[in-house]
Amino acid sequence: MRAWFNSFKYKNSKLAYNIVSIFRYCTPKFLLRNRLPRILARLDNYDKEYIFDRVNYYNKLNAKTALSGDIVALADFKYPPKKHGKSSRTVYFFDTYQYTRFFPDSMKICYEFGDVTTAPPCPSIVKSRPVGGDNANSVLLNLNKTRHFMFVEDKTDFRDKMDMLVGRGAIYQPHRIKFWQMYFNHPLCDLGGVGKHPQMPKQWARELMTIGEHLEYKFILCLEGNDVATNLKWVMSSNSVAVMPRPKYETWFMEGRLIPNHHYIEIKPDYSDLEDRLKYYIARPGEAEKIIKNANAWTAQMRDSKREDLISLLVLQKYFDMTGQTAKK
Repeated sequence: MRAWFNSFKYKNSKLAYNIVSIFRYCTPKFLLRNRLPRILARLDNYDKEYIFDRVNYYNKLNAKTALSGDIVALADFKYPPKKHGKSSRTVYFFDTYQYTRFFPDSMKICYEFGDVTTAPPCPSIVKSRPVGGDNANSVLLNLNKTRHFMFVEDKTDFRDKMDMLVGRGAIYQPHRIKFWQMYFNHPLCDLGGVGKHPQMPKQWARELMTIGEHLEYKFILCLEGNDVATNLKWVMSSNSVAVMPRPKYETWFMEGRLIPNHHYIEIKPDYSDLEDRLKYYIARPGEAEKIIKNANAWTAQMRDSKREDLISLLVLQKYFDMTGQTAKK
């Protein structure tokens, strides 16, 4: 029973998420549209410069840009949504609908659900996008957050943890395979692959570890997968340190704004300096603790749910404005 509890201790409840999502979906939209002005009025309770800095980071549209291609009116944005002849992902739909339901049915959106790693051809709602470059058409909302946005309460001090790097994950992408080839069975690393993938050697297979078991180690590997590293959010809320190359992709967590060796320990893209970086911080725990403090502060800014809701609604409001749409009842 204790092992079962520990495996779910820090994870968001899918049952609770589904119940709340269904309740939101069944709430008449006109009640929400009447509430929107009051919610937006909360802006006066916050640092406006901070709020709009984040709004403009998530939504980088700075010129009127007409929608084109696969456009969906909010009146037709229903569950299960249909796109390209297939049902779109449920959690992505509900996380988007959580905020689009506040706006008139006449509004239109484009969206790309899933692990998006390229900028779409027209302004679209996405979970992830490339860091930098011409990514203005990638308008971020906090999608699939029940899986990605988890935080922990870590009561174990950094200095009381094991002097090792721990890593568990699905190992089938070439960059992850390369890391395992270089450091599996390294004395400073506890690595294991989970799941069954033809690309992964059988000797790499290990049982899943709970988040609590990860937190027994000073260093936790946060390698990107199809897009971002899913575990980065909870690792940065802990008393362990995230270890990773500079991120190529970003989400609502603003990975592109993270500062190397300030929010996480940076390793080279070819991973060649991992051992040196681990030994450096093992010998200098005070510097590692400074990184932990900065990382904890970064995650703390995203734990005010009312402020996060306000920012999300403002991102959408700017989206509709910059795509030349007006609110018609």
